[in-house]
Amino acid sequence: MRILLTNDDGIHAPGLEVLEAIAREFTDDIWICAPSEEQSGAGHSLTLTRPVRLRRHDERRFSVTGTPTDAVTLGLRKVMDGPPDVILSGVNRGANLADDVTYSGTVSAAIEGALAGIRAIALSQVYASEGMGDSVPFDAARAWGAKVLAPLLDVPLPKRTLVNVNFPALPADRIRGIRAVRQGFHDYSRGTVVEGRDPRGYPYYWFGLEAIEHTLDHGTDLEAIADGYIAVTPLQLDLTHHSSLGALADRYG
Repeated sequence: MRILLTNDDGIHAPGLEVLEAIAREFTDDIWICAPSEEQSGAGHSLTLTRPVRLRRHDERRFSVTGTPTDAVTLGLRKVMDGPPDVILSGVNRGANLADDVTYSGTVSAAIEGALAGIRAIALSQVYASEGMGDSVPFDAARAWGAKVLAPLLDVPLPKRTLVNVNFPALPADRIRGIRAVRQGFHDYSRGTVVEGRDPRGYPYYWFGLEAIEHTLDHGTDLEAIADGYIAVTPLQLDLTHHSSLGALADRYG
């Protein structure tokens, strides 16, 4: 088995080391192509207005001066000598739950893999409080990662789908198990924007410093994490709201 690893926290992120250790439980044929700097919140963006540089760190480890999508694209087209069987993205420092997946560079790297027809899985480690930096504990992901991945490496998946995995902010021995769940939704009306002023007197704004209210519907990734379970969520790239097609077609005659 050949695996391509990437992330949105950057080539030197602790979570990437955790992901590599997990991947090596399945194979030694591992390639890494990740952003050179943190790209959290980049979503599924491409770098179009400046050149992207590719740096080689060793035989199978590369970094890209761009987004996670750039990293996967160059990994597939310029770095590897053949396609991987699986793309793993993460382990992200922080949750990628509910509708936050639309912002996530971690999930978007997996999306790029799915678009290329490759099995793709995003993995994220939830943590308990803001301001932890590189002290975020990855014990849950490290201990449970292989157990979660094993079924996902050969389960039949339709084209243009990916899997999003989130580990709860708990010690590994307190995790209650694994749940396959649907995507939840946040109440973004309860989010906050923090305003400050720089040394020159100009205002600035910082997003996401306080938790957004969760809508804990039954059977969602948000509920699973709140209950102490690992959340495994299949996602599809077809965003069409099929049940609305008929009503719109009627409007246009």
